[in-house]
Amino acid sequence: MTQQELPEGMIRAPHSGGTVEGYMPGFGNDFETEALPGALPQGMNSPQKCNYGLYGEQLSGTAFTAPAHQNERTWCYRIRPSVKHSGRYQRIDLPYWKTAPHVPEGVTSLGQYRWDPVPHSDAALTWLTGMRTMTTAGDVNTQVGMASHIYLVTDSMRDAYFYSADSELLVVPQEGRLRFSTELGVIDLAPQEIAIIPRGLVYRVELLEGPARGFVCENYGQKFDLPGRGPIGANCMANRRDFKTPVAAFEDRETPSTLTIKWCGQFHTCEIGHSPLDVVAWHGNYAPVKYDLTTYCPVGAVLFDHPDPSIFTVLTAPSGVEGTANIDFVLFRDRWMVAEDTFRPPWYHKNVMSELMGNIYGQYDAKPQGFVPGGMSLHNMMLPHGPDREAFEGASIAELKPQKLADTMSFMFETRFPQHLTEFAGREAPLQDDYVDCWDGIEKKFDGTPGPK
Repeated sequence: MTQQELPEGMIRAPHSGGTVEGYMPGFGNDFETEALPGALPQGMNSPQKCNYGLYGEQLSGTAFTAPAHQNERTWCYRIRPSVKHSGRYQRIDLPYWKTAPHVPEGVTSLGQYRWDPVPHSDAALTWLTGMRTMTTAGDVNTQVGMASHIYLVTDSMRDAYFYSADSELLVVPQEGRLRFSTELGVIDLAPQEIAIIPRGLVYRVELLEGPARGFVCENYGQKFDLPGRGPIGANCMANRRDFKTPVAAFEDRETPSTLTIKWCGQFHTCEIGHSPLDVVAWHGNYAPVKYDLTTYCPVGAVLFDHPDPSIFTVLTAPSGVEGTANIDFVLFRDRWMVAEDTFRPPWYHKNVMSELMGNIYGQYDAKPQGFVPGGMSLHNMMLPHGPDREAFEGASIAELKPQKLADTMSFMFETRFPQHLTEFAGREAPLQDDYVDCWDGIEKKFDGTPGPK
């Protein structure tokens, strides 16, 4: 991305501080970046007078007294303080974006479900009007749980801005390209990448290539972090250096605009006379970030047995129960399978966690048919699931030579809470009514005699 490709009127820091233009490497780092020389104070946060006539303002992503290793905040030096980006709010309705607790009457969440890709329509849909909630879990008012969404975008937000006071958003594109112009810089996002947009950060979403479709995990709870590797050690899985945070970029535009806020599941909007993306310089560790999923280095069994799917965790958002996540984001990408005398696809199981999966591209090994790119499946807490008959029979008789799963990328949003279907998921989205039948052909092989069957 070059300077000329930025939105009209946006000025960006001339140097990235990294090897990818426009981005700084690292996850959870303390960054500093300025779009104009000398805009960032040195040695202090709140000088009596800021350079360029800027205003100093802190954006806190955690409580002031959070432990040092969890404390996240960013100091912003901006043309106007955020109070000037706020006005008299009016309640608006975005009927397809739902928030927990949301348990609609007449919609049954108990079951194994799978959906075809939600189709595009002729309607002009922006990031806000094109959001379609599939499931909700937990309670936004107590800041636990999550929601899963499909987004359909055919139109850019023009002089329209948004932030969520409820949640951070994990964005997983499946087709098309989007640009997130945020207060702290610009992120361009394409399939096989993800982005995290922090709670409280103002941004505008533009369509670079469309129509665009993808998945969103809305995290009401503690922020996403990298999982502990334990005995795996310091390397592999998702490495911190592969996450990219944008350099400072700002707009100084006087134009009628709107700002919409999501707060406790409600949407409110106000009118302002300028762009709120006016942060000229900033420093801190609370910022948006993108990640290239093709840099994820999977680890697995090299002799026998199939590890738990948690071995493929990219990001985790902890809960109050040690080792039990509010959300895990798990990636199933291409990889080698070499285990001996082992049933290699995921085994049959029931789980205290609720698993929502999405297919970015390719074929998932446990479901050779039906789970198509852009599709989703849901296996709620303590509901059995596993390979269909074709996958089971094929894996049971396969020659166990080294095999590469190629051209595949699926993911899972896993949470400790039950996921409740929305009306859209249960009644409008293209539900595969025959999905549960995929296990009908599984045969009884037991006959009382020893030996494998």
